[in-house]
Amino acid sequence: MATTTATLTISSTDLLSDELALSTTATLTSAGNSTGLTGTNGLARKTVAGGHAQYTLFAAASHTDDKAHKVYLKNMSTTAAEFFLISIHDVEVGRIYAGDWALIPWSADTTGDDADFKIDPSANDMTLEYMLFTDE
Repeated sequence: MATTTATLTISSTDLLSDELALSTTATLTSAGNSTGLTGTNGLARKTVAGGHAQYTLFAAASHTDDKAHKVYLKNMSTTAAEFFLISIHDVEVGRIYAGDWALIPWSADTTGDDADFKIDPSANDMTLEYMLFTDE
């Protein structure tokens, strides 16, 4: 059984009136049980040539639906205004700006292209680091 652990630490001395110190850890497990996620597409980077050219990063039809998949993303840009718009089908999930990262659960609903995981860069030649942890 694979064991994959994700840890998030958030801290600030000036965001609130008191110091902020949050830390949490989760073991990434399959849907409905305590078995670790056993698959991945591997860590990769993709440089997207054209700004505002939406790209399907993960097609739902290529994966088992309604599982505990997790998508890791990191915007490798160092230009503060550059972002990747993250969408699932036509629903905008959010933006990750230069240096930002995200770990997003994804169901991969295979009833069509309704759950395709898409990225849309704000500028030319932007690089995204990504990985899919799968429950297949």
